[in-house]
Parts: sequence; structure tokens; C-alpha cells
Amino acid sequence: MSASAVATARKLFTDRINRIEVSATMAITAEAGRLKAEGVELVDFGAGEPHFATPRHIKDAAIDAIEKNFTRYTAVQGLPDVRKAIVERHAEDFGTNYAPDEAVFTTGGKLAIFNLTQALIEHGDEVIIPVPYWVSYKDIVQYAGGVPVFLETAESENFRVTAKAIESLITPRTKAIILNTPSNPSGSVIAKDDLFAIVRMAHERGIYLYIDECYVYLQFEGEMVSGASILEAKEHVIVMGSLSKTYAMTGWRAGYALGPKPIIAAMSKLQSQSTSNTATFVQKASVAALTSSQACVAEMRADYQKLRDRILARLAEIPGITCTKPEGAFYVYPNVAKYLGRPGGPATTIELAKRLLTEARVVAVPGEAFGTNEHIRLSYAVSHDAVEEGTKRMREWFATLA
Repeated sequence: MSASAVATARKLFTDRINRIEVSATMAITAEAGRLKAEGVELVDFGAGEPHFATPRHIKDAAIDAIEKNFTRYTAVQGLPDVRKAIVERHAEDFGTNYAPDEAVFTTGGKLAIFNLTQALIEHGDEVIIPVPYWVSYKDIVQYAGGVPVFLETAESENFRVTAKAIESLITPRTKAIILNTPSNPSGSVIAKDDLFAIVRMAHERGIYLYIDECYVYLQFEGEMVSGASILEAKEHVIVMGSLSKTYAMTGWRAGYALGPKPIIAAMSKLQSQSTSNTATFVQKASVAALTSSQACVAEMRADYQKLRDRILARLAEIPGITCTKPEGAFYVYPNVAKYLGRPGGPATTIELAKRLLTEARVVAVPGEAFGTNEHIRLSYAVSHDAVEEGTKRMREWFATLA
């Protein structure tokens, strides 16, 4: 875009829309989609969504709702039975004590984060975000006029986040902290002791804590915990959840938030002036997902763990690439620094990801999207054959840069 075009756009559009960028993951997905439409055979490690079909009983619940003409408006916060299912599932799994009026059902987990930020964050408020971070955190905070404050973590410690590290960044303007465990993109899990220490520290200082539990049920090792289990800190903790990854329901757009009643009411007020209720049959399907047997979740999690082990083994065969061991989610975050800046090679991970796509026919997401400049993110929520083929192509392509 020319300088004059940029200037025109800045005059035309609001300051808030100019504070955010198009998601880097969406840009890669769009280019991959274009190549697929041209008949190019790609191995897609880009998209962050399960390769499984939505379980049959969940689809049947949606179909049944449609057949019974259960297709009208509901309360903005969601049906009473879906909010009841959310709080009861969380209570059973994590020992929390939310009431249905402390829950709001949203059109995807991202909307829960967006609405919360719009309700809580004023211009100039600081929000601490550990690096690497999910792509949308920074832009959602900036759209609200907030200031992201990035907490650098050490790859050598598997991107560990501690209360002491967070405390070092707190200022009088700190309004909130965002935690995502297991993490997208690294798959790292905040240890129970660290998580609970952060919750208590934030509560004592009157700082709000976003806990993004999108992948909480896809943890491979150790005890699955929620920061909301610290009941005495409840007034400062907001849980953002999603059925998308847990139940292979990405396209259904089913998310929720749990938190103090005044905050949930504020989020619902904003939702009443934007999306209103989530699709009614999606709510009914979500009730089925949350209240039925969770065996399907265990089965998917077990396969993700096998896929993780397979892709780690194959990446280890590529000279110069190192990778931390993910403890959850379905991503690996390999370090490709050894291949950057070589003569004739890519200078950045953005360029590397573009060349992987066009030359090796492998879709990856550059680390710049997540706040680092030496990594790429690969989603292994694909078939086992795709892991083998994709890493083979990568190994051959990286050999040309050696």
C-alpha cells in the first residue's frame, strides 16, 4: 500500500481499528487455501483445529434441536441449561463453585476474551502477557486502548511463567494478567504451584486474571488444574473456556466465560448489543457435549499425545532444529534460528514460513505472530501419515539450506 493510501486509510478509519493487525495465522491459512484451490497438495500444519469429526452424540443433539424447531432467540447469556452444564462440568473437574448467573455462553472463546477486555480495560491500562502468546491477545488489548506488557520467558525452561517474573512487571497501571495453559503456541503448561502463586499474588494486589482454558482438557502429563480452584481469589479470576478444541467443535463457535457476577453482567450487556445469543442449536449441542460421557475427550487426547511424540521424533532428525516438549494442546514450537540469515536462505520466520509453503508445500505459522523471532508453530492435529509426509518434506527442504 502506498504512503498516500495508508494516509487515506488512517483518515477514513478509527484509531482503534488501526491499532490492530490481521491475524498472521489467518494470512497463512488464506494463502494455503488459495494453493489448495489450485490443486496443490499441501501438508497443513497451520490450522489450529482438531482433525477429528465432532462426536456423533453432539451432532445428534443439534439435529434434534433443529428438527424440534428449537431455533429461536434465547437469553443473551445463554440457555439456563447450557450455563448450568458449564458450571457443573467445571465444578466436577476443578472443584469450583460458580452459579449459572456467573457464566455467559459466547460465540467462541475468542469473543469471551474480546468482551471481557472491552468491559475491563481502559485507555492506558497495562495487561501483562507472557511470550510466546496467542496471536489475538495483543490486538484485543490494543483495540481496547490497553497497553500490552510482555513477559519474556526462557525456552531453556520450557517457557515457564512464575509469580516472581510477573510481579517484576507490575506497575500502578497494571489492570490484568493473561495466562494460557496449556499454551498456544508452545504447548507449555504452567505448573500447579506457579499457577496458584500467580492467582494469589494477583488477588492480593487487586489485579484481574484472565485464565484462558481453551486447551485445559488436552494436557498430557500431570494433574489438570484450574486457577479458578483458588476460591478465595474468585473476585479477580475470569475463566475463558471453549468447546472448540475439547470436543472438535471449532466451526460451531461455542465458548464461555466464568467469573464474578458483575463482570459477567457487563460482558453480557456488551454481547446484547453485538451478537446477542449464540445459535440456539449450538447451545443444545454444547449441553450434550458437557453432560455426556467424556470418553471422546480422553480418546482424542490420547491420539494427540501419540502425534506429539511422533512429530518430536521426526523434528529431532532435522539437523539444527531444537524443540521443547509440549505438555498439552496440539502444537510444537521448534526453534529454527540455525537456518535464519544464511546466504540465500530466509532472513525471518515469516519468510521461512512463506518458503516452506511455496517450495516444500508445508503450512507453518511464523513465530513473529506469537512474539518470538526464532520459531515456527506446527499444529500436529493431523493424521499420522500427514506428520510423516510433512516432516519428510521439511527435512528435505531444510537440507537445501544447509
